[in-house]
Amino acid sequence: MEGWELGARSPRLAAGINHAFLVQRDSWAVEEAIQIPAKDVSGWILPKMPAFPSDLVISLDDKYLYVCNWLHGDIRQYEISRNCKPRLVGQVFVGGSILRGGPVTVCRDEELKCQPEPLVIKCKRVYGGPAKIQLSVDGKRLYVTNSFYSTWDKQFYPNVVKEGSVMLQIDVDTEKGGLTVNKNFLVDFGKEPNGPSLAHEIRFPCGDSTSDISA
Repeated sequence: MEGWELGARSPRLAAGINHAFLVQRDSWAVEEAIQIPAKDVSGWILPKMPAFPSDLVISLDDKYLYVCNWLHGDIRQYEISRNCKPRLVGQVFVGGSILRGGPVTVCRDEELKCQPEPLVIKCKRVYGGPAKIQLSVDGKRLYVTNSFYSTWDKQFYPNVVKEGSVMLQIDVDTEKGGLTVNKNFLVDFGKEPNGPSLAHEIRFPCGDSTSDISA
């Protein structure tokens, strides 16, 4: 038996994802398996912007772990194995607080060479960061919504509250690893009859990777 959980540290340090596993009967161990470093920034509330992993999901074949990073704005795909350290094989930005042309300037980044570009799908600019994700049973379609909590949305991403959240589809390479934003898929909750609305959780009616239903 084993499990994965999101971890949090001081804003000065990296965010962590912990791996819990059964060593022997009634004896568990926990190790930090993944670190996502903070970014040195200007134009933000702190001089360092920590990673903020807000959700994770594991494919049904236990091959990949997916993590959404709400503040930085990226979704990450890690190849996981019992015998190897998780390896980052896919990454895509779907918004976030460090986009090029925004109020935040990244002064030092351990991972990226430049700030990511804003995302536009079907002529709509996508604001906010990836908050919740859900993976199809076949592992090929990853869906993401960008509302975390309304009070947090108001503070960090006011345009999401003003225009409504969205749901996006990320196409997954299940063989070699890799993530691509599907530019033909957009659910705009700003156009709801009583909207704009803020979408959070995602569930498949016939089963998904976090349910006990198999379809």
